[in-house]
Amino acid sequence: MSINVTKAYLPPLEEYVGYLEGIWERGWLTNNGPLVQRLEADLSTALSGARVQFMSNGTIALQVAIKALQLTGEIITTPFSYVATTTAILWEGCEPVFVDIEEQTFCIDATKIEAAITPRTSAILATHVYGYPCDVRAIEEIAKRHNLKVIYDGAHAFGVTVHGRSLLAYGDITTCSFHATKLFHTSEGGAIITMDEELAQKVWLYKSFGHIGDEYYSLGVNGKNSEFHAAMGLCNLPRVPEFIEARRQVAELYRAELASLPLRYPITPADTEYNYSYFPIIFETEQQMQRVKDALAAHDINTRRYFFPSLNKLPYHTGADCPVSEDISLRVLCLPFYQQLEHDDVRRISQLIRENYA
Repeated sequence: MSINVTKAYLPPLEEYVGYLEGIWERGWLTNNGPLVQRLEADLSTALSGARVQFMSNGTIALQVAIKALQLTGEIITTPFSYVATTTAILWEGCEPVFVDIEEQTFCIDATKIEAAITPRTSAILATHVYGYPCDVRAIEEIAKRHNLKVIYDGAHAFGVTVHGRSLLAYGDITTCSFHATKLFHTSEGGAIITMDEELAQKVWLYKSFGHIGDEYYSLGVNGKNSEFHAAMGLCNLPRVPEFIEARRQVAELYRAELASLPLRYPITPADTEYNYSYFPIIFETEQQMQRVKDALAAHDINTRRYFFPSLNKLPYHTGADCPVSEDISLRVLCLPFYQQLEHDDVRRISQLIRENYA
């Protein structure tokens, strides 16, 4: 049987069906139904009281966030992220300006941001890579000095706390993905998270075509999500702590099994409670990485070059050289990692890596 790099958790069927029965009784399938409202309230409690707008996916959340903050011109961003981070900026008619990453968390290097600021800069859009936090305090200080907005792509960061607060509660807006492969998922989905009530109301209009009934207030798109997706989220949300604990155990087993190899891992910053969202390993060379990747694939074990390429090297939009990101993107490999992964499979994967590492 093949092993995938990620695997969605499905709650007990009878639990999900219980929510479906309520949907059938009410006949209310979408358009801000009671399950969506309940999920948003429960998420707000889980995320340090931030206002949460449940969205159809994480990419539309990024696009709406850029629009809601009225960003124009240049947006400073990271080259080491999923492509949606960059394409959302381009889609909204702004210009990505890439700043290289630092070598411990692979997040944007806050010490290099100010040198990239110009009169056309309107915001910083940074990614909490693999759930490791950006330097949120330093970025906040830079943004205040230069009157910039801050968006965090928190697609990997659900369940992380830093400085005693949900990581998703930092910045003007944090966006999140609730895709089926994520630690917390709603099958498909995402969110915009903000501490600003007025901004949250603006986002609500933007995701709902800009009107309430026959009253039209602003432009908008269809960024809403359904009762069916909210039901999946309500099933999964209470289980997040046990998901994180199970993933922690898998991560520790991988590290123990691979301890004899000269591999690198991201480093968790101080004062952070991590969520074990992914398990990336950094090889000494791209050739070593590719050899191991091919060997695992030969045994039906799927891995992912996450992230490759460095986004400043995209064929449709290039940016300044980012040597750290370019280097790491060539040598990184994400191993199969999810809470249901059997420990014997972790040992077998690790053995194959050891046997093919040279």
